[in-house]
Amino acid sequence: MGLTSVERFIPGARWLRGYSTEFFAADFIAGITVGLTVLPQSLAYATLAGLDPQYGLYSAFMGGAVYALLGGCREVTIGPTALLALMTSRHTNLGGMSGPHLAILLCFLAGIVEFIMALLRLGALVDLISLPVTIGFTSATALIIGASQLKGLLGLKGSPSSSNFLPTIKFVITKFTDLSMSDAFLGIGSIIILLVIRKLKDIKTPEDASKKRKIFGGTIWLISTARNALLVLITSMIAYHAQNNGHTPFILTGKVKAGLPSFSLPPMETDISGPNGTTIHWDVMDMVTELGSSIALVPIIAVLGNVAISKAFGGAGIDATKELIALSLSNILGSFFSSIPVTGSFSRSAVNHASGVKTPIGGIYTGILVILALSVLTPYFQYIPRAALSAVIISAVIFMIEYEVIKPLWRCSRRELFTVALTLILSLAIGVEIGLLSGVFLDIAFVMHRTARPILSFEQCESISGVEFTMMKPRHSLLCFPATEYIRTALNENIARLERSPSFIVIDFRNIHELDYTAAKGIVGLKKELALRKITLLLLGCDEKVKLMLKTTSKANDVWQVKDDTELDILLQDVKGNPKGELKHVIAPLLAQGDNDDDITVIRKESLRPE
Repeated sequence: MGLTSVERFIPGARWLRGYSTEFFAADFIAGITVGLTVLPQSLAYATLAGLDPQYGLYSAFMGGAVYALLGGCREVTIGPTALLALMTSRHTNLGGMSGPHLAILLCFLAGIVEFIMALLRLGALVDLISLPVTIGFTSATALIIGASQLKGLLGLKGSPSSSNFLPTIKFVITKFTDLSMSDAFLGIGSIIILLVIRKLKDIKTPEDASKKRKIFGGTIWLISTARNALLVLITSMIAYHAQNNGHTPFILTGKVKAGLPSFSLPPMETDISGPNGTTIHWDVMDMVTELGSSIALVPIIAVLGNVAISKAFGGAGIDATKELIALSLSNILGSFFSSIPVTGSFSRSAVNHASGVKTPIGGIYTGILVILALSVLTPYFQYIPRAALSAVIISAVIFMIEYEVIKPLWRCSRRELFTVALTLILSLAIGVEIGLLSGVFLDIAFVMHRTARPILSFEQCESISGVEFTMMKPRHSLLCFPATEYIRTALNENIARLERSPSFIVIDFRNIHELDYTAAKGIVGLKKELALRKITLLLLGCDEKVKLMLKTTSKANDVWQVKDDTELDILLQDVKGNPKGELKHVIAPLLAQGDNDDDITVIRKESLRPE
């Protein structure tokens, strides 16, 4: 049965067709399981973004509802992520309410940009970001995020001069002697515990195991999956008990605003802290100026991550444009509920997949759990130690550092390894935007260099009948204008290296499937240049598109081509036996006059028969 008109307009409607009790149970269990992961992560990512913890929860419920209606991959979960939180944090340190206002406006504008990309079908732009660039970028951001959490992990007071990697590391080293032993012990111990518990999920339960063994295996898996929530719960209880006894051993999250966010348009004005305790009023243009390149960069990174997750779990059938629409509306509508920028989370999507989710409706159940937490649990969030939240973030981003690619890239493609290194180093030293753009431009420059300087090989060959000639083989399928002069120069240099000038030069066009006008004119000009030196130029294996381009550019109809080695041998014998070039009874020029393809020939049919 095909899709109805409603299902084409609202992709999520098809999930409701035949939605059974079994599907409900599976989605409900998966939704609650993901909720146990998203609650502590959302609180942690809000603090990473430089905001109060509740803003992480505000960002964790709308995306699931929107994606349930518009998304195409049941495993994807939309919400705050460490990477987008880090990019948001660049704009949240100006004082007053400017931090939340700028973050919410960035969420709205990111959604608008993503929607425009969907309308213009620009999702393919993410293809310009190669895997080496992505690896360098994500590894750098993981290091930056990890460094930013050292302050909370060690209980340090004060702030670095910048959120970039090097100033943060300098701050930690300078303040290391002032660390809080209790916070450091809690934070480092929490990381160790989280990493150990994470490995529990690798314990497999045999298919033929007893019922008790299966229950035990399921319990172990649930503990591993909900490890962040369990850690936050236990450490909060410890902090609560200590505070009731008159002790405050840890730096706590602080009071979290209770209740749901109010529905309102994204803020279009704000106040920032000025000198000497003054405030400076900003209108929307001032806010947009402050957000700057993040308005474009945040959507691109969000789209890159979301499409990658969708394809990883949903396969090749995922429509990138529809995914863009779902993501854009998640951000636009989320901004009306004070959300920060959101995208798909790979870790939570993996949990969703492992939980056996059947449809994206599981995201709605996750959202309901978040709403309940906002309504009921917020008074208790104030007891969460910051060191515990820092441990949650560090234990999550540590696996974003893809060091394992170094060895295979060193063996197979050091050029791509250089791209990884450049992106990583510039992202750490200057900023993630510069690192990402530098990596993309380096890849584009390499592609342009390959176009302008194609790999050419020269061979001294003999035809079937023993006629000697020089063969030039371009390795790439495209010859265009930047390569024209390079090919002429390379060919002349090869001729100069030979002991005696060849009588024939054959360019192997069997791998060439596209030739632009400039390159075609260059081939015609090269033929004439070589003719003055008594060297005959032949083209081997031109396809129809190349023939048509040469026909358009050569008015003299004097470029010869042959279809295969047999025709090449016949033509070489004929040319060698007729040094004055009187070959009209044997050779028809490639660019012979005529309107149909049968006119574009070189060897007359009778010449193809064995002699």
